[in-house]
Amino acid sequence: MTTPAQDAPLVFPSVAFRPVRLLVISLVLTAAAIAAAAWLGVPMVGVFFGIGLLMGLLNAVLVQRSVSVITAKTHPLKRSMAMNSVTRLAILTVIGLAIAFAFRPVGLGVVFGLALFQVLLVATTALPVWKKLRAGAVQSGSDAERTEGTAPSDD
Repeated sequence: MTTPAQDAPLVFPSVAFRPVRLLVISLVLTAAAIAAAAWLGVPMVGVFFGIGLLMGLLNAVLVQRSVSVITAKTHPLKRSMAMNSVTRLAILTVIGLAIAFAFRPVGLGVVFGLALFQVLLVATTALPVWKKLRAGAVQSGSDAERTEGTAPSDD
C-alpha cells in the first residue's frame, strides 16, 4: 500500500551545499567578468554580472535557511515551503529585472549573473553527490567480485 502524495511527509535529502566555496567562485568569476568587460570597454557589465552572482548566492543561502526552519517543525507543510519559494523568487526576480531595466543595457549583466549562478549551484552540489554515489557503486562492485571468488567449490 502506498501513501498518497498529499499525505506523504515532507523530506529533504542532505545536499552538499557549500556557500563559502560558492562565494569564492562568484568573486573569481566577478573579477574575470569585470576584466573582460573592461577590455571590451564596458566594465559595468562585469559589475552587474557580479551583482547577479551575489543575488543568486543570497537566494541559495535563504533556501538553506528556510528548509532548515520548515523541516524543524513537527509537521512541516509542503505549502509553506512552496509559498516561501514563490515569495523569495518573486522578490529576487523583481529586483533583478528592475536593475536590468534601470541600467539598461549594461544592467542585463544581473540577469546573466543570476542564470550562471544556477548552473554553478547545480554543478557544485551535484558533482560531490555523483562522485560519492559512483564511489559507492565501485565499492559494491568490488564486494560482489570478492564474494563470487570465495564461493565454495564442489571438488
